[in-house]
Amino acid sequence: MTGPAGRPLATRAVDRIHRLGPLSFSELLELALYDPEQGFFETAGGAGRREADFITSPEVGALFGGVLARALDSWWEDLGRPDPYVVVEAGAGRGALARDVLAARPACAPTLRYVLVERSEHQRARQAALLPLELPSLVLGPVESGEAGDADGGQPWGGVGGAGEVGDDDTERRRVRGRGPLVTALPELPAEPIVSVVVANELLDNIPFDVLERRDEGWYEVRVGERAGGLVEVPVPARAGPAREADRLVPDARPGARVPLQDGARTWLRDALALVTRGRVVAIDYADTTPSMARRPWTEWVRTYRGHGRGGHPLEHLGDQDVTCEVAWDQLARHRPPTQLRTQADFLRAHGLEELVETARRRWHEGAARADLDALAARSRVTEAGALVDPAGLGRFGVLEWEVG
Repeated sequence: MTGPAGRPLATRAVDRIHRLGPLSFSELLELALYDPEQGFFETAGGAGRREADFITSPEVGALFGGVLARALDSWWEDLGRPDPYVVVEAGAGRGALARDVLAARPACAPTLRYVLVERSEHQRARQAALLPLELPSLVLGPVESGEAGDADGGQPWGGVGGAGEVGDDDTERRRVRGRGPLVTALPELPAEPIVSVVVANELLDNIPFDVLERRDEGWYEVRVGERAGGLVEVPVPARAGPAREADRLVPDARPGARVPLQDGARTWLRDALALVTRGRVVAIDYADTTPSMARRPWTEWVRTYRGHGRGGHPLEHLGDQDVTCEVAWDQLARHRPPTQLRTQADFLRAHGLEELVETARRRWHEGAARADLDALAARSRVTEAGALVDPAGLGRFGVLEWEVG
């Protein structure tokens, strides 16, 4: 991947190493995935697993979004049908999941404020092709409170984009409530606490992480250095804090074992939970525990994707391949244990997957003789279901839920 003045991203990484010394794995991955000019998610050629290099659940088809719409309805009911009902999708990519959720016409739609959070400017620019986007100030701005004695007649539902821009007259404020679904996009989580649901589908595995390796003399951090113009692993004695954390997570680690330290994912969870005054945070991803990962080759829990298949070493093809890490949910639990942890297959079944599939199966059989588009779409939905619950694939993903309030 080349950028300014035709300089490859790897060359820029080497320059940084010459100036600052070996980089941490998280620093290298931040550059490889999110560099504003050459990062994997910022370039047209590296649109991400959400489209080309690896198929995620939303890219299998619309069924995943249809089931999530049912889950959103269930959570809306649990919260007492709030209006507005704010749903924040973190790591929204180009908006494919949001499109499918809205196409399913959930019961909560009239109250729904759907916020796409995507740090990649390239991905955010593509969302308008799939969704009608509103200004953040309209979607997260003041709404009629309906409470006697409210001096200004409105309540701020987010601190992004200037809530006052929605309008100061009562008519404009009344217009906001009950006219959903409204959709907007932000580069980061909203600023003000809200009653909401935060959903992150295959986001946490893309948050940069560090790597530690156990040796006879203690824990070493795997950093990234330079040799003969290329990037290489450089093990250095781990600092006291990360070494203590690794000892707490895997006290019986054997020499040669490697583990990720996912401070970035834990920080994201902290921020997401701080955003929700009442509701829940839901993360869907590859999931395992740190002790289990220590017993596995690290190339099993660190995965790269390039050109519709698996890629090479994470230090190769900088900016041209996706780099992911399974989510160590026990590390997230050190901030707050999840209320519930189950597989994606179980989550989807709990929210009506089989009912949707049975309806599709009937439509398929009824329209098979005609071979019309409706019958073909129904058959596709049945096929999608198999992929979404496959115990050897997407079905074994973990779904972690944190209830708040």
